[in-house]
Amino acid sequence: MKNMDQYLFNFIDQAIAEDIGDGDHSSNCSIPENAIGKMKLLVKEDGIIAGVDVFKKVFSRIDSDLSLDILIPDARKVAVGDIVLTIEGRERSLLRGERLALNLIQRMSGIATKTDSLKQLIKGTKAQLLDTRKTTPNLRPLEKLAVKIGGGENHRMGLYDMIMLKDNHVDFAGGVGIAITKAKEYLAKNNLNIPIEVETRNFSEIEEALKEGGVQRLMFDNFSVENTYKAVEMVNGVMETESSGGITERTIKAYANTGVDFISVGALTHSVKSLDLSLKAI
Repeated sequence: MKNMDQYLFNFIDQAIAEDIGDGDHSSNCSIPENAIGKMKLLVKEDGIIAGVDVFKKVFSRIDSDLSLDILIPDARKVAVGDIVLTIEGRERSLLRGERLALNLIQRMSGIATKTDSLKQLIKGTKAQLLDTRKTTPNLRPLEKLAVKIGGGENHRMGLYDMIMLKDNHVDFAGGVGIAITKAKEYLAKNNLNIPIEVETRNFSEIEEALKEGGVQRLMFDNFSVENTYKAVEMVNGVMETESSGGITERTIKAYANTGVDFISVGALTHSVKSLDLSLKAI
């Protein structure tokens, strides 16, 4: 993502304001202003750690005087009992940043862990694992970063960096061929150089897309494994191919074995379980 630092700066400041409001009254009433303490980030569930740098940025916005010692960096496997990092400084600052920093690193680590798990299942095939736009609003850059940390690849960041003609686009346009024609005309008129992907629901739509041409990738939406083999054969390398729709741990290897170039899984971000981590006083 362009301007990731600026995004983080704005996002973290807004999240801090949302949480603290006019003051952390719980800490202010019980902790002396200049009391110094230390905490550790403890792993309570096996997985892949992701978001350490984001964790650090949260606390640097809370209090630039805090000292953080990273013991396990992003993308490393962690096990129950591991200590990812320690952080030391004003106790009030530690408590103010605790929940925001934990929320982010737990979610990012959950995404990275899920991504790594699926990535391992398709190891040895040509298929690349992709995320989707099914992300939490305003958290997309961090969630897609977590996918990358877990070994996956990002699909598109938004509606601006790829033309993706999905079922509703096709139906509103009047068919696959017409939708592709309009997309190519639009790119030429606006002097844009971004790829076109088309979602197909059956073999007829694949044939129509192949006939029209000018498409970088065809998506096979909710195809069975058997029909995906046939669809890959039909395309025959003329365009990139992608499987999507309801693909799970139980089925992903079978889809990867069909020879598709990409497999997109919305569950990487839209329904993932956060990794269990806690920040404890030392």
